[in-house]
Amino acid sequence: MAATRACQFLAGSSVMSTSGNSGRDRGVSLSRRMAVSTEQISSAATTTTSFVENGRLSEKKTKRRKEESELISNVYWNLDEMTEENRKKLKDYFEECKDLIRSDGGPPRWFSPLECGSHTPDSPLLLFLPGIDGTGLGLIRHHHKLGKIFDLWCLHIPAKDRTSFAATSFNRSQLQSLIPLLELIPDQLLLNLPYMLNLVSGDPLRMAWENVVKGLLPLQNVGVISSQDLLGMPQVLADMLPRETLLWKLQLLKSASASANSHLHAVKVQALILCSGKDQLLPSQEEVQRLRRMLPKSEIRLFEESGHFLFLEDDVDLVTSIKGASFYRRGKYLDYVSDYIPPTPYEFKKIYESNRWVVAATSPVMLSTLEDGEVVRGLAGIPSEGPVLYVGYHMLLGFELAPMVIQFFMERNILLRGIAHPMMFFRLREGNMVDLAAFDTFRLMGAVPVSGPNFYKLLSSKSHVLLYPGGVREALHRKGEEYKLFWPERSEFVRMASRFGTKIVPFGVVGEDDVGELVFDYNDQMHIPPLRSFIKELTEESVQLRTDANGEVSNQDVHLPGVLPKLPGRFYYYFGKPIETEGRKQELRNSEISQELYLHVKSEVERCMAYLKEKREKDPYRNLLPRLLYRATHGFTAEVPTFEL
Repeated sequence: MAATRACQFLAGSSVMSTSGNSGRDRGVSLSRRMAVSTEQISSAATTTTSFVENGRLSEKKTKRRKEESELISNVYWNLDEMTEENRKKLKDYFEECKDLIRSDGGPPRWFSPLECGSHTPDSPLLLFLPGIDGTGLGLIRHHHKLGKIFDLWCLHIPAKDRTSFAATSFNRSQLQSLIPLLELIPDQLLLNLPYMLNLVSGDPLRMAWENVVKGLLPLQNVGVISSQDLLGMPQVLADMLPRETLLWKLQLLKSASASANSHLHAVKVQALILCSGKDQLLPSQEEVQRLRRMLPKSEIRLFEESGHFLFLEDDVDLVTSIKGASFYRRGKYLDYVSDYIPPTPYEFKKIYESNRWVVAATSPVMLSTLEDGEVVRGLAGIPSEGPVLYVGYHMLLGFELAPMVIQFFMERNILLRGIAHPMMFFRLREGNMVDLAAFDTFRLMGAVPVSGPNFYKLLSSKSHVLLYPGGVREALHRKGEEYKLFWPERSEFVRMASRFGTKIVPFGVVGEDDVGELVFDYNDQMHIPPLRSFIKELTEESVQLRTDANGEVSNQDVHLPGVLPKLPGRFYYYFGKPIETEGRKQELRNSEISQELYLHVKSEVERCMAYLKEKREKDPYRNLLPRLLYRATHGFTAEVPTFEL
């Protein structure tokens, strides 16, 4: 985490900030690549074609054409053809720095890169303060994506400008050792600045400089960076940071760090702090812990393999980090529904690749039910138009989630918006709970914290909503409780669903007993005093749900079950026939009728699981070895057969 670069995302602040609509002109052209302002900135629906044969609609052909049309319009279905998003390279950074250096002169000014001209009118404002280079191009690899969701403006500080600015942990930086050297060396030797930095800081700093030139030079081995290796880069650096400018900025950093630190206690807004794990210029990991203590609403995202120049590295995506941490919002407060931005195809590809082994190991079988009651393989029976509410069984630790959400997105271009436990979004206090960063993928894929308002907003926006009435108690069940529902006694979702004419799709899923065996459950752990105390601490850190409920569903203590992995079996999903609530709003206000429908949905979920448990016994490919043999002869991506329907 660089003190010389703005790498905190403060919601509502001026470091790297968002606010409401900017509503202003983007200025005049400074060069071919950007628009500039010299004033400081203040805060498809798919169509289908019907066939007509002998004066009658051919339903089968219409359905087939609709399916083909949906497939063509689904940008997520063919992951192999997805390419990396349009991002500039490190060499572009140096090329555009040359333009800014040539147009040097005048006071600091704000500019908006031309790649950022496509944002919507309600896009929040984002201000970027430059690092020690002063160019304002530190986000160049992210301009294209940032420009779609933010009104982005970057501060450019000309090399000859002597305006002051603040920093944070410079007092512990190795850069301080450069000040006496810069006061003595002549200008000619500054061309060897990268080499000199290696001499000053030794091997660790050499690694940081190799991160800078990654992508620009085909370096094969670790070694001292020379002028020959860096080609024309030393001259760009020398023009960007002549001796007087570099000395001026380093002295400013030294004097300004105390001032910045003295004001940190007053920062009360949310802060997303991005930290490099291998930053050799600054003590980033120590600094991030200090900032966590001083900024009460801060969240940390650690990039363990990254160096000091975080935003210029290939594997860092600022927009993905902001979205995954739920830090993108268009108003004063975050709205998990209206502020949500679906993953881009490339973001989804990265998510899929991180879960590829789960999908490959479990070879999910997904069955759905057509309107006439026919059970088919695949998701053809899933309604296309929302709102749709999927109500089902939560396997141990949510094993079923990744394959299901991925398949819905790839096959039907349907994003399942999960109603999730609040512990995936915030903590009551810091402690032993797993870091929130572990749930970034869930938020990136549309999960929202469980609440009445969020449920209402999702259904009113015609979303496809995923709900597990059993919640934590079901996902953290005990030994011998697999495939047992732990639902509340009274209806929790029927009336809300009927208010919007929601289709309710009950579903069952089995297979957890084929991939792992629960050997150390909640009851076992509660008999061990240290673990009992640990479970209590974890539970107190998270928001408690259903405190007024009766029965086992109210027992939502947070713990980690001990699971012994097995040679992977197979996951089976069965989505029942959609239950219509359209036109039943008034009828379902009656508590007895509402309860009757609630129990019907529950019985359908149990029926789906009973069907799967019976049918999987006849699946010749239930075990891993037969599936491996099948794919060895038919290709790794081949769809493995299953039991007859």
